[in-house]
Amino acid sequence: MKEEIINRVANSKLKVIDLEDYYPDGKRFSFDIKDWLLEGLVLREKDFRVSVAEHDWSQYKDCYLALYCSTDAIVPDWAYMLISIQLQEYSKLTVIGTLEELESIIYTSIISELDLTLYKDMPVIIKGCSHKPVPANALVLLSQRLKPIAKSIMFGEACSSVPLFKRK
Repeated sequence: MKEEIINRVANSKLKVIDLEDYYPDGKRFSFDIKDWLLEGLVLREKDFRVSVAEHDWSQYKDCYLALYCSTDAIVPDWAYMLISIQLQEYSKLTVIGTLEELESIIYTSIISELDLTLYKDMPVIIKGCSHKPVPANALVLLSQRLKPIAKSIMFGEACSSVPLFKRK
């Protein structure tokens, strides 16, 4: 007679958090301002303002944007501010930096608003593998928020998790 296979993980108190579940919809773009600089290096205010005014910002409707300059130009803060003001009615979020920094900022906001009361005094696994770009910084922030709440924190999958914290 065969023994019934019991899924101990499903029957345990173990809680799994998959940050991929919180990944917000919306395309991500990086926007290099170097083409709006003289020889890619010098910002001429009048020309820059014309470029900003004439650009079709509506193409970034409901998108996330990372603004950057790929050259060694010294770009004044107001230049990025001017662009972000134009994007405000279109983009979901505009930041200065790389796409990875954009994802980190998005997740910082998401994690700071998560209701973690469900994980009070529970063993928690923060899922490690994902198909969407969940930044490492998000994993760090989540583990920091969980430490005062959870009984234990692990990383990975239920079958092969790495223990990170266990309350004494």
